[in-house]
Amino acid sequence: MNNIVFGQYYPTNSVVHRLDPRVKLLAVIAYIVTVFFCEDYSMYGALFLFVLGVALIAKIPLKVLFRTVRTIVFLVLITSVLNLFFTKGEHLLVSWKFIKIYMEGVERTIKLALRLVLLMLFPAILTLTTTPMELTDAIESLLAPLKAIGVPVHAIALIMSIALRMIPILVEETNKIMLAQKARGASFDTGGPFQKAKAMIPVLVPLFVGAFRRADELALAMDARCYSSVAKRTKYRVMKLHGRDAVAAVVCLAVFALVFLNKYLFPFDEMIVGLFRR
Repeated sequence: MNNIVFGQYYPTNSVVHRLDPRVKLLAVIAYIVTVFFCEDYSMYGALFLFVLGVALIAKIPLKVLFRTVRTIVFLVLITSVLNLFFTKGEHLLVSWKFIKIYMEGVERTIKLALRLVLLMLFPAILTLTTTPMELTDAIESLLAPLKAIGVPVHAIALIMSIALRMIPILVEETNKIMLAQKARGASFDTGGPFQKAKAMIPVLVPLFVGAFRRADELALAMDARCYSSVAKRTKYRVMKLHGRDAVAAVVCLAVFALVFLNKYLFPFDEMIVGLFRR
């Protein structure tokens, strides 16, 4: 649970923290789309270096960033095994009884694992460098045109902000409940998978009760302050674009354009292989 990074803000005085949250949010959306178009190892490496560079500029320790990867290790293992044993191809590598592993399956497994890791890293930088309030304002600003057709933009942004804010709170409460149960003799590390799942019941029940209690207290507090999502609300801090936002947008677009150029015009991996063959 301590490995969950989403929703946690890492305060440092960096240029990435000072960027407009709308630019960062759009960059993350474009990044996610770009990762799905990435096919060559060289482009995976380029995106990985790009993420590391942004993390260094944001002054985020790499161990904090890579804790995100640890949360999806189980998902990566499951998808890797499924792709490794169920992907067929022309180049057979291993054949033992009913188990057959093809070169195409190995390559697809590696690329899928890299894609999952990359999909976790850059969005984690967004939440580490942007407060939930800034994310709420950015989402509301970007979705503002939908107000013309009656979409409750402010309510949607508020819900997403509360969800992000509740993640670290629930993680902390889970740790407290587990420590309390261990003090009473409970064990979460022994036995098989079913025993471990059964041992989590004394944790999940008070966790859900506490979550509903917090939600009820938040609703009462908002109601006591006469909060209304349909009222015309003003903002204390008005978001404005600066020169650094334009520079960041240009850099991100250049990196993402490189991936599309590689896919449709210049396949770098094939060019490198051709040079070695010569």
